[in-house]
Amino acid sequence: MEILAFEFPAAAEKARRAHIGVVGSGDLEILMDPSTDAKTHAKIQTSVAGFATTWKAVLERFLAQHPEAANIEINDFGATPGTVALRLQQMVEVSRS
Repeated sequence: MEILAFEFPAAAEKARRAHIGVVGSGDLEILMDPSTDAKTHAKIQTSVAGFATTWKAVLERFLAQHPEAANIEINDFGATPGTVALRLQQMVEVSRS
């Protein structure tokens, strides 16, 4: 189990609370709450160690399109970068509905 933490600058827009996915084989769960500052804080708990650079790149790509100030918690059980990107997009859709 590896725990990663990242911090990124964010737009003034605050994210709304959202929950998407489940922790299971090849999948992940994402929890999102508004941030109290103009930053996005991401905490990842993953069952696959050694992929901090990949996680950072996926989050940077996502946040370039959705720079909302948020606290994001990801609980991963071996999801691929494509699945992570899909779940992040679903999270945005849920938070805006």
